[in-house]
Amino acid sequence: MLSVLKIVNLSLLILFPIAWFAPLMRAGLLPLFGLSEISVISGLQSLWKTDVFLALLVTVFALFAPYLKTIGLALVHFDLLKAKTLPVLGYMGKLAMADIFLIALYIVVAKGVGIGKVETAWGLYMFTACILTSILISALTPKQSPVV
Repeated sequence: MLSVLKIVNLSLLILFPIAWFAPLMRAGLLPLFGLSEISVISGLQSLWKTDVFLALLVTVFALFAPYLKTIGLALVHFDLLKAKTLPVLGYMGKLAMADIFLIALYIVVAKGVGIGKVETAWGLYMFTACILTSILISALTPKQSPVV
């Protein structure tokens, strides 16, 4: 079981960056015009130009928290970090899930206003799946290192 967790967790090190560049949603001002794709990275680039504090928060939630958690879990799986750190790693996963909530809230608000058009894209599902998989891996990781 632990070897499966190791493999799935290590695969997240590749899947997270793909999810960051994948389109989360397509948005446009009016339905007549083409929709532009928005990814985590393109959204962050725009945010850094307008609101640095919010950009910093979203960068921590969307990039650093999930990736550092994945690296931390890998270190626990390979006995390079004590299992006592799992609660902290679990908290980092919850921070990353807050980012999913924020994106979903933007979509609901944009659809509710009715001025533009917003469609969810496959990257939102991939990013959500990566976050949920990471949370599941941390829940299934043994709380104590196995005795050899």
